[in-house]
Amino acid sequence: MQTFLKIDEFCQLVHLDRDVVESMIERGALNTSTHDGELYIEANEGTMSVVPAEAGTNVAVTPTLPGESFVEKTIGTILNLHEKVLDAKDETLEALRNENKFLKEALYSMQELYDEDRKTVETLTEQLKISQNEVEFLKRKYKLMWNKAVENFSDSK
Repeated sequence: MQTFLKIDEFCQLVHLDRDVVESMIERGALNTSTHDGELYIEANEGTMSVVPAEAGTNVAVTPTLPGESFVEKTIGTILNLHEKVLDAKDETLEALRNENKFLKEALYSMQELYDEDRKTVETLTEQLKISQNEVEFLKRKYKLMWNKAVENFSDSK
């Protein structure tokens, strides 16, 4: 099956200047066809004649069709998007790690404050018990003193 490409597409496909391709046409190295005033070059024969082959070696070249360029660009775009997604994922993971580190530090700080508050509450509770014991002692002491004063007053009558 013969596939013909416009001369500009062929130049782009084989990465050669238009002048070089035209000189190859003049030498007869490329099969050409003209339709509606446009010059067409056979893709299979043209690409084989452009690739240099050394003597004694077999060069296996698969012809590149115009659709393959689209596929290559699509694959390249997909790979670029994939790299961007991976970069975004890495940035997200790093942000989450930093947030977790911050929350962990905040939790440790809150635990330290809680421990300090608990010690303060224990100290205040102990002081309150001591104060209540002193109040009870003073009540008993004044009760005994007033009872003694009442007895002394009633005896003096």
